[in-house]
Amino acid sequence: GPLSERPLMDVRLGELHAWISTCSFSPQGLLGAVQRAWSGYCAKYIHVRRGGPAGISMLLAGSCVLSYGWNYQHLKQHRWRKYH
Repeated sequence: GPLSERPLMDVRLGELHAWISTCSFSPQGLLGAVQRAWSGYCAKYIHVRRGGPAGISMLLAGSCVLSYGWNYQHLKQHRWRKYH
C-alpha cells in the first residue's frame, strides 16, 4: 500500500524520512495519532479474553516514570547531601 498508510513498524529505515514527511503535525493530526496509539494499546493489552497483568503494570510503570520526570527538579533540590 501507500507509504502514508503503513504503520511505523512496517516502514523500512530508508523510507522513514518520507514516512515522517507524510504525517500531519497539526493539533488534530497529533490528537488522532494519540487516539490510534491508545486504542492499539487497549486492543493489545487491556481488551483481551485472557489478559494478564502486563497491560496494567506497563500503564502504572509509565505513570511512575512520568511523575518522577515532572518532579525531578523538586526532588533534586531536596536530596540528602553529606557536604553542603
